[in-house]
Amino acid sequence: MNKWVQRSIAVLLVGSLSGCAIVSPQLTPDVPVAGTWNEATGTDAAAVSPTWWTTFGSPELQSLVAEALAGSPDLAIATARVQQAEAQVRVVGASLFPVLSADAGASGHRTRTVGGAKSGSAIVDSAGSIGLTASYELDLWGKNRAGVRSAESSAAAARFDRDTAQVTLVSGVATSYFDILALRTRLAIARDNLATAQNVLDVVNARARNGAASALDVSRQEATVLSQQAALLPLQQQERQTLAALAILVGRPPEGFDVKAPGITDLHVPTIDPGLPSTLLVRRPDLASAEAQLAAANADVAAARAAMLPTITLTGTAGLATAALTSIASSGTTLAIGIAASLLQPIFDGGRLRGQKAVAESRERELVETYRKAILSAFADVEEALAGTTRLGQQEQLQADVQTRAQESLRLAQIRYKAGADDLLTVLDAQRTLFAAQDQLAQVQLSRLQAAVSLYKALGGGWREAEAPASSA
Repeated sequence: MNKWVQRSIAVLLVGSLSGCAIVSPQLTPDVPVAGTWNEATGTDAAAVSPTWWTTFGSPELQSLVAEALAGSPDLAIATARVQQAEAQVRVVGASLFPVLSADAGASGHRTRTVGGAKSGSAIVDSAGSIGLTASYELDLWGKNRAGVRSAESSAAAARFDRDTAQVTLVSGVATSYFDILALRTRLAIARDNLATAQNVLDVVNARARNGAASALDVSRQEATVLSQQAALLPLQQQERQTLAALAILVGRPPEGFDVKAPGITDLHVPTIDPGLPSTLLVRRPDLASAEAQLAAANADVAAARAAMLPTITLTGTAGLATAALTSIASSGTTLAIGIAASLLQPIFDGGRLRGQKAVAESRERELVETYRKAILSAFADVEEALAGTTRLGQQEQLQADVQTRAQESLRLAQIRYKAGADDLLTVLDAQRTLFAAQDQLAQVQLSRLQAAVSLYKALGGGWREAEAPASSA
């Protein structure tokens, strides 16, 4: 190796270690953060736990969540995507290391002479070779390192997406479970009202037989009984549909799937402490994913800019060659060693590299706005859920009072009707009022439970980031 080559390699190596990589400034969204939430919580509010679904006091819900975490197809899909992203990190990381390859070859030919004293004799020639080739691209401008950073940030985003899928899955299981129990409560209410309407019909028939009621009264009450029977059918249909949806969430076939709880009244609605708005940014995996995607886009910008600069590659070769296959290690073997350095500078590519840089920069700006929108949406999610938990608690109390008054009104209307003081229309109106009040109370109770689930989900479901965000690493 001559001195010029040695000096050139030394200069290139020093340059590669000089830290002249291109760094793109990290763009960040500008979002003002308030000091407190608009809705206040109770003094007995508890912080969000990673196992928040246990606060509703339902062992069956806990069992369903555990089954979903173990067998949900959606969670398995998200986990597979994480594995793909981690494998891609290893693929991209290979660019930081030299490439070493080996090759071996053999050739031979047979020559036969025609005519002369040695007619028909053959001459056999053969040759063999073994070689090693090593090449290494000097990452002077940090293009390869930026590619690795991009892949690592994308892998982090995939992990955060999986955590988001887990929070969404648990929320979906809880919501579907509460829907089923609320439908069963409403079905029980509808059956009770059907029994009440049937009892009133018996009274009307008795009065009609004694001439104290008209055929119109009988027909009206019969219509009421039929309408109560018809009200059962859509509730039963919704129950079956929701059971099928819950079965899919937990990873089981709908056939034969069922839950044991008969209704919604035994569930506990927890009071949740949302913490400070500033802490929300590190409590939601979807926001962490948006930040990681932004970090990946920033690394892509650095890689696109570095791609416009010269590329320097070192190549080294070593090989053995012989004129006979059987003498590769004999004195007739030729040893060849070579080293080379090449420089490649794009001059004209029709604007391809500049276009790629513009795409990467625009993509980064897009993800900045996406991140900002995700933050604003997260704040809105918490505010809406807090408003729901606060107002729905008050509404449930008022609706319970309405139901109590409606029950008393129906009792008095039946007494007066039996005594002949009022007509049947008063009883029918009291029946409709009571049924509507009971059904509305069940729906308010469901909405309150759903608001609690929504608040847990909006607060990240107790998720905490285990590692620093990729952009701050």
